[in-house]
Amino acid sequence: MLSAVAGMFALPVAQADPVPVRYQQGAFHGFLELRDPDGHVVAMGDATCVVHGDRVTAETLFRFKDGSVDDETAVFTQHRIYQLITDHHIQKGPFFPHPIDMLIDVRSGTVTVRSPGKDGKEQVQTDHMKLPIDLVNGFLPLPIENLVPNGLQTTVSMVVLTPKPRVVKLVVSKLHDDNISVVGVPRKATHYEIKIDLGGIVGVIAPLVGKAPPNIQAWVIGGNPPTFARDIAPLYSEGPLMTVQLASPTWPEETK
Repeated sequence: MLSAVAGMFALPVAQADPVPVRYQQGAFHGFLELRDPDGHVVAMGDATCVVHGDRVTAETLFRFKDGSVDDETAVFTQHRIYQLITDHHIQKGPFFPHPIDMLIDVRSGTVTVRSPGKDGKEQVQTDHMKLPIDLVNGFLPLPIENLVPNGLQTTVSMVVLTPKPRVVKLVVSKLHDDNISVVGVPRKATHYEIKIDLGGIVGVIAPLVGKAPPNIQAWVIGGNPPTFARDIAPLYSEGPLMTVQLASPTWPEETK
């Protein structure tokens, strides 16, 4: 019903602007942990980044204890602003009620979604869309890390499945600084809230029928450069709120 109505009306939506690059991304390999709403670790993640010439390839791969996989690889440039080239996102396994394989190609303006059909055969759907230059699919933490410290709000774009691909606005607002600690040493982490603006009549009706997506919570530890520390968000539409945060290796004798 919402999809049908959305095609009939258009209301103003938040305007988005590319986030300037204040800190260029370099090569790294970090570790993440994914926790369910009860605080249990359900997946271990690898976050990697490789730079070749003017292109950056960033991958976030979660391997779940139940065998599920959430794998997203974004290729983008960082000349003054971040510009997405491609993003490939795969979700499969028992954790995901609706497995997906979505490929965004900004230069061709296409979004291709592969999904299992009712007859067991793979369904492939390609949509031609007007894709904005400020898409952050696959590297949302980077624009947040590059926000001006005294800036209170910015807006970027993202392609989401609802269930068809559509472009939404992410309104990023700075809330406050939280007290945290790193190996027992007190630090500060800036808390951001990200509201998903569906736009159009869908954005008006969704809260009325209980379909409005929850706000995303994210924390960044300041410094030169700043770094992502944690976020709380669903992994898929109407999914539970999951926590992603940095993880550190341990040795057997330390655990013991």
